[in-house]
Amino acid sequence: MMFRALRLALFLAAVGLFTTQAALPRAGESDLDALETALKHVTVTLQDELKANEQEGKATSGKFEIEHDALQLSVYTLDGDDVLEVMADPKTRAIAKTEKIADADDLRDATAQKAAMEKATVSLVAVADAAASANPGLRVVSIYPQLRDGHPVAEVTLLAMEQGAYFKMVTEKLD
Repeated sequence: MMFRALRLALFLAAVGLFTTQAALPRAGESDLDALETALKHVTVTLQDELKANEQEGKATSGKFEIEHDALQLSVYTLDGDDVLEVMADPKTRAIAKTEKIADADDLRDATAQKAAMEKATVSLVAVADAAASANPGLRVVSIYPQLRDGHPVAEVTLLAMEQGAYFKMVTEKLD
């Protein structure tokens, strides 16, 4: 009886492992679809939130994302030596939560973004606006600064919401 239970447990674990691996490539597609659906009736832009967060500090990155099956708008902001994640309601822009970045991976990313923004002479808002203007019909859904060959650039992700959703990434200079 014990042997049969052990075999069943191993079988179920193996099925779960292979099922999870097979589902991974499709996860990106469903994220795209979920983001497109969630943003259809949202008039707030990422640029709006980057501008609004200037009261909290200097924005170092921003994104729309699906978190716990809900649309979230998140902006990393410098507050002195601290980096804050400011999360806002994407429909009203009301600040839902502000928290200091403490996770090691997030802090590493935030430190790299801060280094890029310290060398930037162009704001993230201006770069996001330029990317949106150069790509009519696409919406800015994320912006991340980084240093490339010692120069600050921003990776901007845009989302096409008509004629089939797709992501487009562009790189814009920040100096």
